[in-house]
Amino acid sequence: MSVLTHETRGRTGGSTGSLAWLLVLGIVLAALNLRTAVTSVGPVLNHISSGLGMSGVGVGLLTTLPVLIFATVGAVTPALSRKIGEHRLLLLALVVLGAGLLIRSMVASAEVFLYSSALALSGGAVGNVLIPSLIKRHFPGRTGTMTTVYTTALAVGTMLAAAATVPIERAADGNWHVALGVWAALAAVAAIPWLALSRSEPERDSASGGLIGPRTLIRSKLAWSVAAYFGTQSMVAYIMFGFLPKILIDGGYTTGQAGLVLGVFTAIGIPVSLVVPWIASKFSDQLPMVVAFVAFYTVGFLGLWLAPASLAWIFALLVGVGMGSFPLALTMLALRTRTPEATAALSAFGQSTGYLIAGAGPLLIGVLYESTGNWTLPFLLLLAVIAVQLVAGWYAGRSRYLEDERILAG
Repeated sequence: MSVLTHETRGRTGGSTGSLAWLLVLGIVLAALNLRTAVTSVGPVLNHISSGLGMSGVGVGLLTTLPVLIFATVGAVTPALSRKIGEHRLLLLALVVLGAGLLIRSMVASAEVFLYSSALALSGGAVGNVLIPSLIKRHFPGRTGTMTTVYTTALAVGTMLAAAATVPIERAADGNWHVALGVWAALAAVAAIPWLALSRSEPERDSASGGLIGPRTLIRSKLAWSVAAYFGTQSMVAYIMFGFLPKILIDGGYTTGQAGLVLGVFTAIGIPVSLVVPWIASKFSDQLPMVVAFVAFYTVGFLGLWLAPASLAWIFALLVGVGMGSFPLALTMLALRTRTPEATAALSAFGQSTGYLIAGAGPLLIGVLYESTGNWTLPFLLLLAVIAVQLVAGWYAGRSRYLEDERILAG
């Protein structure tokens, strides 16, 4: 399996195939863990808040932490990677993630729960940025295939933590501490391949890494387009996961029916993640895919807003297909760059800026709904968001490279 870069091949003394499969295993296991700190909390949030005496402000902070941590820690990840090394840093991130998950499952203090959640999320933030650059470095000829593997594992991990936490809590006689602590074990398992891989750290091109710093990216039209595309798709995702059940219940669905639609809405991300990166990597220009996902969003949102409530589940699924813009955004990080160092820089900038953009979405939707008592303004905002996504994707989806932008030579 000749997918490793020359640097790594030279350091493994002919065990290229074994190391390649170890990398695949490491990426899959790491991806399964990147969202467990986020999606394991929601299903038992009421029990956590009551058990810890967490105030409304504390609950609000807990639900906002992922965006804040992903943005801030993600921004400094390339610098940490250059100092520590990519493999060693991802190993450290998984250890930090597991430690944070374990600590928060054992505490009886709301403050310590928040701090340990921030610790766990920091590990996930590092992984968010590192894995696209690792794929670019080790699998340059199979970026689409490996991004498919990565995004599918990410989707499975996201759904698994959301779906399994309550059954685990019930099996533990209603003990939410056990239900949250289980996910620390998964992080420990994911660290094992990276413990071995930390001994085969690839050579890093420090010169190219230094050329594409934050100041350069701030002046890059492509970087801002990727960030806006990533931010708008993340904003739609946060809004839909937070408000889709409420939209359906207001339309006449029962709580159980709304939960079922949300479950299918989440699950549809797995098959979508399987095909989107693979298709995107087959073409130099991803603009048709950008337009297709915006079309799914548009029809889905208009249907949820204006069509009979009995058909709402169909339009919710169309929005779920439109959320294929997430694996597409992750694939663009590699397709719009030539080197792993540039991929890491664009990944950090695009995801950090994008998460900051996305964080405002649920708050705005909540304010608009509370002030009007209906979904007209929220849906108009969603349509405006996907219009911005189309504009950003129109530029980011074209065949071009970050390193080739004129500003980089200036």
